[in-house]
Amino acid sequence: MANPADTDSRKWLSITLIVLAQILALSVWFSGTAALPAILEVYTLGAGKQAALTSSVQAGFVLAALFSAVFSLPDRFNPRHLFAGGALIAAASNLLALQLAPDSWWLVFSRFTAGAALALVYPVGMKLAASWAKGDAGLLVGLLVGALTLGSASPFLLSISGASSDWQTPIRLAAIGAGLAAVTILFARGGPGLRPAARFDPGAILLAVRNPALRLANLGYLGHMWELYAMWAWIGAFSHAYWNARGASANLADLTAFAVIGSGALACVVAGGLADQFGRTRVTSVAMAISGSCALLAGLAFNAPPWVLMPILIIWGLSIIADSAQFSTAITELAPPDRAGTLLTVQTALGFTLTILMVQILPSWIAFAGWSWAFAPLAIGPFLGVWAMLSLRRLPEAKKMASGKR
Repeated sequence: MANPADTDSRKWLSITLIVLAQILALSVWFSGTAALPAILEVYTLGAGKQAALTSSVQAGFVLAALFSAVFSLPDRFNPRHLFAGGALIAAASNLLALQLAPDSWWLVFSRFTAGAALALVYPVGMKLAASWAKGDAGLLVGLLVGALTLGSASPFLLSISGASSDWQTPIRLAAIGAGLAAVTILFARGGPGLRPAARFDPGAILLAVRNPALRLANLGYLGHMWELYAMWAWIGAFSHAYWNARGASANLADLTAFAVIGSGALACVVAGGLADQFGRTRVTSVAMAISGSCALLAGLAFNAPPWVLMPILIIWGLSIIADSAQFSTAITELAPPDRAGTLLTVQTALGFTLTILMVQILPSWIAFAGWSWAFAPLAIGPFLGVWAMLSLRRLPEAKKMASGKR
């Protein structure tokens, strides 16, 4: 009979390794975005190609995630080996990008392959972490979303170590990080709950639309995703424009972007505990109301001094990701158990597909409206999400969430 203390120590060692590997591998996601200001110092890229450096990652992720779910890749292969393989492909995609002209569509394609590789990293890491859950699933999911957040923020910190016109530094260092992730994950272990997932069921897709509770939970998630990745993709450019107008260094702009995105990591963990205590609809609604308001205020404060703008940006960074894990948790609570996996895949695919559109559209809007109104359209999503989650709260099915706390 296993010693409970030994099992607990193995659990938290594995969770620590999984989280660390996630942070290192997911640094690849926004490495092209972090390199963009330096690329624009030397090359001329149209708004569409600038946006494609991020939206192509999303597209690759969506297509590969669907492929992985349909063919049950995490069940056919050892999840740790699948994670390591995805991290190595992501690293190779970044190393390939270093050999490409920054103004070529081949660089965009390298970002697509990186996104596809990360579909073998983030969801598989979630599966490994969830296999250790025992009454603390909310905390574990919050830790993994926090790892996603820190990994997404890290390229902006990595770019500080290079010259202002050195676009290769964040891409190169993210590749090294992904390589280290591939090694790190091999020392982690799956928990006692690691078992094959239910087969992908295309027939369950209609349930996401027809079931009122699931429909509203997904609508809330789409409102959240409408805002999230567009803000993460363009907060670096916003920071560079802000500090450049004040004669400050590019390093300060990158540090601002890192702080704004990275601050959300802690919020993911805290919000998970609050949602278990006070209810998922309440926590998600508050978070989206705050983030939507910040989307309006951030641009209006573009000409304000730093002591006005910086608190708005940090609050935005905290609130925009705090509720993220709660939408997937809500699906697992509301869905029939045998269809939860498919419905989670559908939710993820819809959400990331929407981010492609928003990331691609936003630079054209910014060129038209200027930085003072740059993020105003992003407020539409979270405000719609608030309506969806408060509507869900009124349904009797909402009692299935958060042990009846809705």
